[in-house]
Amino acid sequence: MVVIRLARGGAKKRPFYNIVAAESRNRRDGRFIERVGFYNPVASGAEKSLVINTERLSYWQQNGAQLSDTVARLVKQAAAAA
Repeated sequence: MVVIRLARGGAKKRPFYNIVAAESRNRRDGRFIERVGFYNPVASGAEKSLVINTERLSYWQQNGAQLSDTVARLVKQAAAAA
């Protein structure tokens, strides 16, 4: 099953998350199918903290991909901001 979830990157104490479509059996930071966006919880100034490619997100959802709880919350947050 394909899941849209966060994959952690960044340095110690400076998290950065890629929003990825991945096979559910793969590790959190392991192999993924496609990068759909990113989330930077420590963004400051003019940096963007959340970017989601809504076209690709809807494509994956139409093909049966499930959103993780956190990604669903972020998508709702992005829709409210737009």
